[in-house]
Amino acid sequence: MADTATTASAAAASAANTSTDAPPFQLGKPRFQQTSFYGRFRHFLDIIDPRTLFVTERRLREAVQLLEDYKHGTLRPGVTNEQLWSAQKIKQAILHPDTNEKIFMPFRMSGYIPFGTPIVVGLLLPNQTLASTVFWQWLNQSHNACVNYANRNATKPSPASKFIQGYLGAVISAVSIAVGLNVLVQKANKFTPATRLLVQRFVPFPAVASANICNVVLMRYGELEEGIDVLDGDGNLVGSSKIAARHALLETALTRVVLPMPILVLPPIVMSMLEKTALLQARPRLLLPVQSLVCLAAFGLALPLAISLFPQMSECCYEARGNV
Repeated sequence: MADTATTASAAAASAANTSTDAPPFQLGKPRFQQTSFYGRFRHFLDIIDPRTLFVTERRLREAVQLLEDYKHGTLRPGVTNEQLWSAQKIKQAILHPDTNEKIFMPFRMSGYIPFGTPIVVGLLLPNQTLASTVFWQWLNQSHNACVNYANRNATKPSPASKFIQGYLGAVISAVSIAVGLNVLVQKANKFTPATRLLVQRFVPFPAVASANICNVVLMRYGELEEGIDVLDGDGNLVGSSKIAARHALLETALTRVVLPMPILVLPPIVMSMLEKTALLQARPRLLLPVQSLVCLAAFGLALPLAISLFPQMSECCYEARGNV
């Protein structure tokens, strides 16, 4: 069976026309090399491409059928590598890789920026009340939890209690830190009103970053005790490793800290300068639209940069098989 599938794929690959722009198509593989930061950056730009949100049901069926034809060696003549890569991009953006079910649009990776930007704008609103601070921190962590659950690994089901535990831990830590820091800033008598307002704008970052770390630890602490799978260069399982688990957890936590940094730090800096311009001082109603555009630009740049920092499969060296 394996030889038949390999032969069919090889035949389909030869049927696909070569393209000077697109590399040879590989089913289920990334289009860009994952060994370099630039390759990973290009790969994740494809994953978060919001244009896939507007793909029609008919176009999705055509993309899935094209990939099935390639897999079974029945690809029609004239299909290019670019068409195959485009079909795979559409399928991966909309369908869950394990269940093949459609992911709810707001929780797709391609919808993370369009649906997440309004939340970021809410987090960075000036003169937050206690109620608004709690609301936006709760909404942000709820959105993150839904995205994580919708894109979870369905081949190894985790108990719902683990997701609930991670969600509650993230919400409690985010709300506690945000409210606590806001109270401290309000009680800081040495700050002028302008300085107090500027400092308050940076409060969401430590709250969100701390919540992200809390969520990672609560969701994946079991890996530190059990280890994670270690594969050889051919993708064969050679054992499990606690060292690799610690390495993966550290990289994930670092990414979760880096991701909100430009999203929640750059907009306050940019807005503090733009608010002094004659245009915004004369037209204060433009403040919210301008802040929304600044947040959208920061979000769109920060997300692919942050998730491209580390390869999804890290390379480690182990001398013996089995548990490490």
